[in-house]
Amino acid sequence: MSFSEADIQGVKQRFGIIGNSPLLNNAVRVAMQVAPTDMSVLITGESGSGKESFSKIIHHLSARKHGQFIAINCGSIPEGTIDSELFGHEKGSFTGAHEARKGYFEVTNGGSIFLDEIGEMPLGTQARLLRVLENGEFIKVGSSKVQKTDVRVVAATNINLMQKVEEGKFREDLYYRLSTVPIYVPPLRERGKDIDLLFRKFASDFAEKYKVKPISLTDDAREALLKYRFPGNIRQLKNLVEQISVLSTDDKEITSEKLLHYIPQESSLPALYRTSSPNADSFSERDILYKVLFDMKKDVLDLKKIVLELFNRQGTASQLIKDHPSLFEGIDSDTSEPVVLNIPSANAGLHAVETDEEVQDIAHETEEDSLSIEKKEKELIVRALQKNNNRRKYAARDLGISERTLYRKIKQYDLED
Repeated sequence: MSFSEADIQGVKQRFGIIGNSPLLNNAVRVAMQVAPTDMSVLITGESGSGKESFSKIIHHLSARKHGQFIAINCGSIPEGTIDSELFGHEKGSFTGAHEARKGYFEVTNGGSIFLDEIGEMPLGTQARLLRVLENGEFIKVGSSKVQKTDVRVVAATNINLMQKVEEGKFREDLYYRLSTVPIYVPPLRERGKDIDLLFRKFASDFAEKYKVKPISLTDDAREALLKYRFPGNIRQLKNLVEQISVLSTDDKEITSEKLLHYIPQESSLPALYRTSSPNADSFSERDILYKVLFDMKKDVLDLKKIVLELFNRQGTASQLIKDHPSLFEGIDSDTSEPVVLNIPSANAGLHAVETDEEVQDIAHETEEDSLSIEKKEKELIVRALQKNNNRRKYAARDLGISERTLYRKIKQYDLED
């Protein structure tokens, strides 16, 4: 089934989706195509990018549009009660269960359920959900009676579920069952001039809400706005416009200088964050700079170790020159003269030291540099944990490492408290 541009624009207008970027239009098109079917859908995209709007498109353009639609945030329901919330429970099945309760899968029979942050769902609940998807069956907590339900499941996540599968935290069979049709919702920074369209829409809405003149951007402010990466996506932009609308009581024309007072400073953590689709491997300039600096630091340490190795050996340096020909290029391996490492420095070169005292200085400096890197790494981890209120999943994302690596580093640096 193909849709015209007019069809796509009509759906966007109906569901309040603003923007004309190709990635956004493609996501709307896929949602429209899959809506008439009963296929499971997995919506991926960053937090605040508007994933719930696409679940509503799928429901309201389907044959289930007259049935109930419920949106559930799996990350906000405690692990001990999520089974009861989704599948219901019998009276007396646990402490506090004073009466029987219907779960969402029973209540929405014939409708649709939107499971946001599906990656936060406990493994036990995942097994129950898989049974619903495969057989349309579920069992209430505290019951042995199998019940039937006809519910369409639309799931969403802002994390890499395949990585969760590899870590044993998400069922592989459930992942493939959910992702029959994947829909990628692009982050705001990938939508180009849509940012300006959304800014003007929000400015108009808040002007009407607070009975004030709508704010507008100068050309330099608009350019600064389009350059900002908006880690919080549409939600962050909306909050930003509301803040400026309320606090800018005098001049409603916002310059770049004034705008930068409201835009938060970007984190200085060396997070390797992806700038396009989940399969892209491009990084921001800042991230590349961090990588270059750390690589240079490593090279310096390696060089000092080689120098130390040279003077720990007995005899001439000929063997070392043979082991590292590219580093000592142009130096005669049979020479008995002191080896000179041709590395630019403030003293126009680093000459090989010849005393035990100087060798010890190099060894001490090498050790200090190594400890310095460990210290910086520990500081970055502490800052990331503090920034994210000790939520390790988000701290790992800021640091550009896996949760498993972060757990190991926390244990290594004794940061578990």
